[in-house]
Amino acid sequence: MKVFVTGINGFLGRHIAEEFRRAGYEVSGVDVVPSDDASFRTGETYRRMELPDKALGELLGEIAPDICVHCAGGASVAGSIRDPAADFKSSVVVTEQLLGALRKSAPQCRAIFLSSAAVYGQPTQWPVTEDDPIRPLSPYGYHKRICELLFEQAAQIDGLPTASLRIFSAYGPGLGRQVLWEMADQLVGGKPLELRGTGDETRDFIHAADVARAARVIAEKAPAAGEVYNVATETETSIREAAGMICSHFPGASAPQFRGQPIKGDPQRWRADCSRLRALGFSPTLTLEEGLAAVVRWAREQQS
Repeated sequence: MKVFVTGINGFLGRHIAEEFRRAGYEVSGVDVVPSDDASFRTGETYRRMELPDKALGELLGEIAPDICVHCAGGASVAGSIRDPAADFKSSVVVTEQLLGALRKSAPQCRAIFLSSAAVYGQPTQWPVTEDDPIRPLSPYGYHKRICELLFEQAAQIDGLPTASLRIFSAYGPGLGRQVLWEMADQLVGGKPLELRGTGDETRDFIHAADVARAARVIAEKAPAAGEVYNVATETETSIREAAGMICSHFPGASAPQFRGQPIKGDPQRWRADCSRLRALGFSPTLTLEEGLAAVVRWAREQQS
């Protein structure tokens, strides 16, 4: 069995490639980021390509993948607010070109899209189900939703087997941005912990390794009729609580200070209902405490 990963050299792309490789798949992929020889394991092949690229269809025809996991695209709410046109191109335009290439060159390939809980915006009830209203707060969220609809269209009109993952707050070693990394990076550097927001915002954190496992479960077991799946742990944790967990790794660290101002494009509260994903046999394996310990170790390695 062959799996093709777009954005294979990115944070989630690497974890997903590794998950499928360990499961015995032949792994290949593309990314605009130059490959680091140390980051690619035996059995994986990589080609540098900036999508959209007309050569993608020819490449898919050569590889003939059984599964395609689409990880490429915009990955920043703030970046999408600064430059919505660039985010649209990297997300929507790239996704439409990928689906067109799959229709032509690999029509039996099961296509899996990494979307985001940002499509929900600020929910009004919890836990959030896949059938709850869609109210994005940023261009990033709108563009992810458009991509979901393109995947649904490909399934319903063209018969391409597709599914989308609405990932909540993914984290883990290798992600040098977002709030958990900011905490660890400041503390490793001996700085006082100062964070945006109030600390009362909540997230449903899920480790990248569990996101990768969810992607494989969906790729192998889902109906792939254009449906979507929440991917999270179903556990609500405040930013203040997460900061306390990270501070526990730094004896003598002072209590975190929060600036108080809201963060544009960010919801105040998240907790997912993942019963649809659990019905496929998935359950997360890493606790937040375990995952944060790994983030702290990685942050220390980066500054050593």
